[in-house]
Amino acid sequence: MKKKTPKQIAALICAALLVLMYVITFITACLDVPGSGRLFAACLLATVGLPILFWIFLHFRGRS
Repeated sequence: MKKKTPKQIAALICAALLVLMYVITFITACLDVPGSGRLFAACLLATVGLPILFWIFLHFRGRS
């Protein structure tokens, strides 16, 4: 088995966080919990923001 690179590990963590957030958002939408609209908006923001944050982290980690 090959050793995973930091980029692969970051991608797996990011994907797992996004999937977990989608599942939680889906459950709260089905249960009609107050504030589920805000959670959906946060999920949309995280869909774009998390990969960018992980990329920035890896970019600056590689420079040091």
